[in-house]
Amino acid sequence: MKKILCICLSSTIQRTISFDSLELTKVNRSKHYRTDASGKAVNSARVLEQLESGCSTVVCPLGEKNLAAFTEPAERDKLNVVYATIPGQTRECWTLLDRTAGTTTELVVGEPLLESDGDLKAVAAAEIKILKLINDLLPQVDAVLLAGSRPKIWSDDLYATIAGMTHDAGKIFLADYIGDDMKKTLAASIPDIIKINEEEFRSTFPEMADQPLQKAITEKSLELGNIIVITRGTESTYAAARGQFSECPAEKVAALNTTACGDSFNAGFLYEYLNYKNQDESPAERLTAALKKGTWCAARNAELEAPGTLH
Repeated sequence: MKKILCICLSSTIQRTISFDSLELTKVNRSKHYRTDASGKAVNSARVLEQLESGCSTVVCPLGEKNLAAFTEPAERDKLNVVYATIPGQTRECWTLLDRTAGTTTELVVGEPLLESDGDLKAVAAAEIKILKLINDLLPQVDAVLLAGSRPKIWSDDLYATIAGMTHDAGKIFLADYIGDDMKKTLAASIPDIIKINEEEFRSTFPEMADQPLQKAITEKSLELGNIIVITRGTESTYAAARGQFSECPAEKVAALNTTACGDSFNAGFLYEYLNYKNQDESPAERLTAALKKGTWCAARNAELEAPGTLH
């Protein structure tokens, strides 16, 4: 069994509310709702646990005021979560499902920035604890998945620090984040796998903005000497491994909830990439197998109500 460390610095309590139909400016009564421990890498860990029980560990911060609202659904889903508490509350995200229209609407409720000296000191202490947890867990895992935006309470170079720690430990690193955090990471160490969408790719690498996407990611992966995967919603997924291009068709499904499809893709891709059995075949075959598994996981997730689920 391969082990994957999932790091989520933007933990979320996800409330998914299902409606027969949803009309703005009117009173809408739901059929039912559910609550899940969430955040991008948390969703990936849930998928990983469905692929193989016991293969993942989650490191994350959790607000001390609503701790149980996250830990109880995490325990229900048998997620192995180790955490550092921070002042205030874990943020919430509300997903509204309109079953008639077949639409998914996400409302992300960010918590206020912490400003008191006591709160800032507590966050700094939590950051040190998170880095220690990661350092202690790295020898036990084969790969690290770091996904999601970095809340402003954390140090500007935290993602680059985690990437560097992973590189120094000789572990595979999948990065699913963008912008300055990605640029700082690339200046410190190159992620083995970068998985983002087309808009995120072009904003992170503006020098490639005028090139066709296939050419751009092929050239960038050759320059970086890594794998770049670009998911494109219902369109085929593009990928390039050290200058070798691959394409994987999307699976057409009747989508119920598209939340966490990208996170589910990450889980399936990394799981298959680590566990690929046909070592005698080319790296391109390994990439193709990982893309297919990621696509399959994303499709299964879209068909279901809970974020980050396969069945």
